[in-house]
Amino acid sequence: MFLRLVADSFSRRPRHKLLTGAALALGMAVATAALSVSLDVGDRLSHEFRSLGANLLVTPQADTLPLEIGGVDYRPINTGAYLPESDLPKIKTVFWHNNIIAFAPTLETSILVSAYPLTVKQLPVLHADDKLLGAWASHPVRLPDGTQYPTGIAKTNPWWRVEGAWFQDDADECVIGRKLAEKLSAEIPPTSAASHLKIGDTLYIYADSSVRRESGAQPVALRITGILDTGGPEDDAVVAPLPIAQRLAGKPGQYRTLYVSALTKPEDDFARRNPAGMTPGELERWSCTPYVSSIAHSIQEVLPGSDVRVIRRVAEGEGRILTRVRTLLWLVTLAALLAAALAVGASSAASVIERRSEIGLMKALGAGSGMVGLLLAAEQLLLAVVGGAAGYALGIFLARLVGEKIFGAAPQPSLLVFVVIVGLATTVTLLGSALPLRRAARYEPAPILRGE
Repeated sequence: MFLRLVADSFSRRPRHKLLTGAALALGMAVATAALSVSLDVGDRLSHEFRSLGANLLVTPQADTLPLEIGGVDYRPINTGAYLPESDLPKIKTVFWHNNIIAFAPTLETSILVSAYPLTVKQLPVLHADDKLLGAWASHPVRLPDGTQYPTGIAKTNPWWRVEGAWFQDDADECVIGRKLAEKLSAEIPPTSAASHLKIGDTLYIYADSSVRRESGAQPVALRITGILDTGGPEDDAVVAPLPIAQRLAGKPGQYRTLYVSALTKPEDDFARRNPAGMTPGELERWSCTPYVSSIAHSIQEVLPGSDVRVIRRVAEGEGRILTRVRTLLWLVTLAALLAAALAVGASSAASVIERRSEIGLMKALGAGSGMVGLLLAAEQLLLAVVGGAAGYALGIFLARLVGEKIFGAAPQPSLLVFVVIVGLATTVTLLGSALPLRRAARYEPAPILRGE
């Protein structure tokens, strides 16, 4: 009988119930889309942030003393000690190895670069004022498990624009900075057939005077494969394979700095604490969370003699943006839930007023206030389940649309989100209809049946 009364309420007022269910479904759809994107936005934004460049910098521990002002480290990175290249595969053995997207060792050295071969008599009077940056472009690293992992500067600094192509790491090739190319083009003799440097031309690289005395005056001829434009100091340098820089600097098998790009979780107050002062439980929690500081600590443990620093401007910028995006999504969710609650409340109030005679008759026939309230609540709960399910289906469509338009990838449907949305729909419906149901339970049958 109870179920029959509930079903009869829907069959006799289909338009009214449909409008209430539509309002609830729209609110739940917005909440579903916001929650789905919010759960997925961390990973999506972390991948997008990697276009900003590396967020970890590895240098020799014996290099210089720390000099940090206002969160910015001002230690020089072009002089000092060196680290062995042979230790680099160990980076992919740390606990957070799946979060490490790419890494690239670099070695900068002073050189003399020319667009044409120089004579032996010219070299003593010329100074090595130019820079050569040795790096991996796309280098396959053999890991301890026997697999190969391709990585390099093209992945850690994807915002570097190369007109042409990157060099091959095992070839005598290079890319040249845009400003340096313009400078060398101006030094080409007017009698030369070429008026400016271009892709396919050859650069002649001479080591600085200290190394030149040991290796002689023979240049390293490098074919230009691309013109580099970064907007930074690399525009005035030659970027070549790391072995070439090691040979010119006299540092075989060594590198000076290492850039690491890793997917991280935004740091909070707990992440900024000193691990040395943590309890064992806190240290385990800190180590098992992909904070940029915990990943840096893991890398430092496998690279002896290294000092791993967080590039704060990148890491903190990522954290602020991600926090604001998530806050915005939560505010949208709360606004949608509030709007749904108001719509359900208005609908419930109108329904109770329309059904005063029915409620009075039920009470006159012996139904108690609890039974009347339970009947009306059952109708609302059934409406909540149907509206929540419909809202979830519509919300998944909205989430896919937002994900593809903004992040280039749609979030996957989640059973957890479905359960949460149905629970929210039930909660919103009960809260929104609480006052009308309370009023219906207090109706007295006699005044209603007399038409008062």
